[in-house]
Amino acid sequence: MTGKIRIGVIGASGYTGADLIRLAVRHPAIEITALTANTYAGKPVASVYPHLAPLNLPDMVKNEDVDWSKLDAVFCGLPHATSQELIATLPEHLKIIDMSADFRLRDPAVYEATYGGPHKAMHLQKEAVYGLTEHYRQAVKQARLVACPGCYPTATLLVLLPLVKAGAIDAGDLIIDAKSGVSGAGRSLKQNILFCEAGEGMTPYGVATHRHAPEIEQEIAVVAGKPVLVNFTPHLIPMSRGELVTAYAKLAQSATAADCAAILALAYKNEPFVHMAPQGIFPATQQVRGSNNVMLGAYADRIPGRVILISALDNLVKGSAGQAIQNFNLMFGLPETQGLEQVALFP
Repeated sequence: MTGKIRIGVIGASGYTGADLIRLAVRHPAIEITALTANTYAGKPVASVYPHLAPLNLPDMVKNEDVDWSKLDAVFCGLPHATSQELIATLPEHLKIIDMSADFRLRDPAVYEATYGGPHKAMHLQKEAVYGLTEHYRQAVKQARLVACPGCYPTATLLVLLPLVKAGAIDAGDLIIDAKSGVSGAGRSLKQNILFCEAGEGMTPYGVATHRHAPEIEQEIAVVAGKPVLVNFTPHLIPMSRGELVTAYAKLAQSATAADCAAILALAYKNEPFVHMAPQGIFPATQQVRGSNNVMLGAYADRIPGRVILISALDNLVKGSAGQAIQNFNLMFGLPETQGLEQVALFP
């Protein structure tokens, strides 16, 4: 493709929209042509995010005021249940990278049970590709609509899928303990994410009811060849970004933790963004902050026959905007790492 690829960011005033802009503005093949935020229509992005003030960006507009014919692709960062209706109205020539939950679940009954209402664009669900890049790369390349995974599923599935596929762990006995920075709860005003509520403490939420559990189960079932149920509990921790997943699994047959580490290393040996933690070091959010990288590790449990699996990523980058650009690159035949070369910020 010659020339710049003209993109729009729908929902530019959210955290994922802002991080998408931060990454896209330095992408050599991208021209940011439209930014939407109905609440802030007519205002510059700097009025919401002053750190973006030095950039030459268009003002934010309402969704209905965008001339879609002047765009080649859109990134959608709207809340769940709002993306589907807008995406259904977009012209066929647009490639769509959806960072919401609207097209992740393939079964309409599961979607309705999980999100509290029927899916309103099931005709598009049939063509949507689940955008876990490392496991759906070839399908992403051919897709018009990609549904980027949630941040928790990304961290969880990257460490579990190769092991379930290899038969090294029992897919029917998985305990997933997940922790996210407060940006994972979104930018809207909620009592539980006020500083005095979220600071200086750690809080479980969505216990046994979190919406990412069915998404995790859907993808594990694909490689397990049978339905699965997982024990998934997320927590908010008092930092802005970052995510750490610790999964506890029963080893299958004679497999060991060392076998699990070897399987993961082999599965991701040619992947630019998924890495095994160095010997003697545990994955940590500090190792991936601000980058599109994921750090994995597998360790023997004190309980015989069990393994502890750890995955760390930045929930706003590899867990959202970075993975979206990674998929965008594939959809347009660009180098997969383009625009995503940032080294993690430390300290």
